Amino acid sequence: MPPTLASLVHHSALKLAVRAGGDRLDAPVRWVHASELADPVPYMEGGELLLITALKLDAEDPQAMRRYVRRLAGAGVVGLGFAVGVHYEDIPAALVEAAEQEGLPLLEVPRRTPFLAISKAVSAALAAEQYRAVTAGFAAQRELTKKALTDGPEGLLAALAAQVDGWAALYDASGAVVAAAPEWAGRRAARLTADVRKLRERPTPASAVVGGPETDDRVELHSLGTSRRPRAALAVGTAATLGTAERYAVHSAVALLTLTTERSRSLHAAELRIGTAVLRMLLAGEPDHARAVAGDLYGDLLDAPFRMLVAEASSAGGDPLGALAEVVESAAAQAGEAVLVVPQAERLMVLAADGGAAVTACAEYAAALESGRSAADKPAGGEDGALVVGLSAPAGPSAASAAYQQAGQALSVARRRGRVWVEHEQVAAGSVLPLLADDAVRAFADGLLRALREHDATGRGDLVASLRAWLSRHGQWDAAAADLGVHRHTLRYRMRRVEEILGRSLDDPDVRMELWLALKATAPA
Repeated sequence: MPPTLASLVHHSALKLAVRAGGDRLDAPVRWVHASELADPVPYMEGGELLLITALKLDAEDPQAMRRYVRRLAGAGVVGLGFAVGVHYEDIPAALVEAAEQEGLPLLEVPRRTPFLAISKAVSAALAAEQYRAVTAGFAAQRELTKKALTDGPEGLLAALAAQVDGWAALYDASGAVVAAAPEWAGRRAARLTADVRKLRERPTPASAVVGGPETDDRVELHSLGTSRRPRAALAVGTAATLGTAERYAVHSAVALLTLTTERSRSLHAAELRIGTAVLRMLLAGEPDHARAVAGDLYGDLLDAPFRMLVAEASSAGGDPLGALAEVVESAAAQAGEAVLVVPQAERLMVLAADGGAAVTACAEYAAALESGRSAADKPAGGEDGALVVGLSAPAGPSAASAAYQQAGQALSVARRRGRVWVEHEQVAAGSVLPLLADDAVRAFADGLLRALREHDATGRGDLVASLRAWLSRHGQWDAAAADLGVHRHTLRYRMRRVEEILGRSLDDPDVRMELWLALKATAPA
């Protein structure tokens, strides 16, 4: 405990006596200051025991003493020591009364007790308190280190919560709670996800204080990691501001968790190299070799149906691929799933269990980007239009190459449609016509039909409408002529004119297919 007025009063060598404010002697003394100024307040910081002899004070004037004591109390002075036998044989009654009215402790300092002795006593007590705090901090560091080595991050969090008499929680890169101690703290920690995401936007090391009277606790957030972008965060919740010993414990926990994070980062880099090799083998049609290289690293991922996910960043803002990787890996880790994530220069490839949490989290993330929610509600790291994702149909190891092609096709459709997320099943179950909504396709269609439209513009016939009717009736003359309200011989003449103008034969199925698609691509919406 730091020195208090009570501890100074009980100090046998000082012989101090209490003359006022005896009910407030438990106030801690931060420092001792002697001043004979009529107004020493500008030189006070709060928490001092002020020592005076009243050399320049009219200590017998009640009004002057009330003003003097009131200013001292307002400045945070915790006590006033008055030396008797110097200028006054006893403390003037006006000063005693003013101190009683303001509730400011007033101590009588006997003539044989020099002010220096009081200063030395306080300095010694402060030094002893600092030594106790440092010693306790080192003990906490040893305990936290032991727990980190034997029980991992969970054990470290439990030890830290006990050291600070509060709670502690660890977050992953996406802001999700990885572990918390005690168990009830998980619910409290989950409410701070938005604050953790804000902290991740600042370069490491970064910290913030959140919470307050409305939450019944004070929470410190600390980013973890040595790179510019934090890879994890630590939350420490307490009922009051941390003391010196508790501060040592928190700093030790930050250092230990940072080391753990960086070690995990190195392991992650090695796993990434293995994952890249495994994926290449799968795409090369060598599933047995891929299983041999992967070993138990990816569990049964290569034996059960999986989905291939391919994502690309369509803008330079932020790091949408990195954000998506964090979402996928975090969801898989929380669900205990294996996931293979391979980032490349401009795309991200993911192998995840069909129907698993990773695929679900990715779909929800993409939906959040497409829904136009505000930036505060979006998962961290994403930007509208910055991400395009294609998902394959369920596949097995022997069909990994086909799954990759399916994901790539879905990706192309998503880009063409201005979507963030498209599944291969959606492409296969839909119509080919939306795929024609492309500037290059429209340009081709306009060029192919331009001569016919120019002919019709002269008023010499209706070749485009006739061609559409004839193609829609699969070349049946009578049915198409009936749709147009003309004789079949008239329709035959028009189709010969189409062939002459285009220089192409309608007997060629490829020609009929291109003309039909051109008509569809240029048809009014």
